[in-house]
Amino acid sequence: MTMRTTNKTITFHQPFRLEGVDGVLPPADYRVVTDEEILEGLSFVAYHRVATSIFVPAPFGSAVEMVAIDPSDLEAAQAEDLIMHEMQPVDRVLVA
Repeated sequence: MTMRTTNKTITFHQPFRLEGVDGVLPPADYRVVTDEEILEGLSFVAYHRVATSIFVPAPFGSAVEMVAIDPSDLEAAQAEDLIMHEMQPVDRVLVA
């Protein structure tokens, strides 16, 4: 099977939780990796997602660990983060 891997960086502004990850993760930029395989036998190019992983801080030291996650859990966490981030008061600077 032909595989492809995509990388993206996701920013969380608030602490958050993900199924499969122990504890609360701090606000930060996180690398997300998605592996997909090509669907053979079609008249067009299409891929099927086979795995999604996120790199999170390891429990000890400065290392990171790669954890398999459900993409729908990630989307839900991102949506909640966006709502919470938009609810934060904006500091306004008045110019005289």
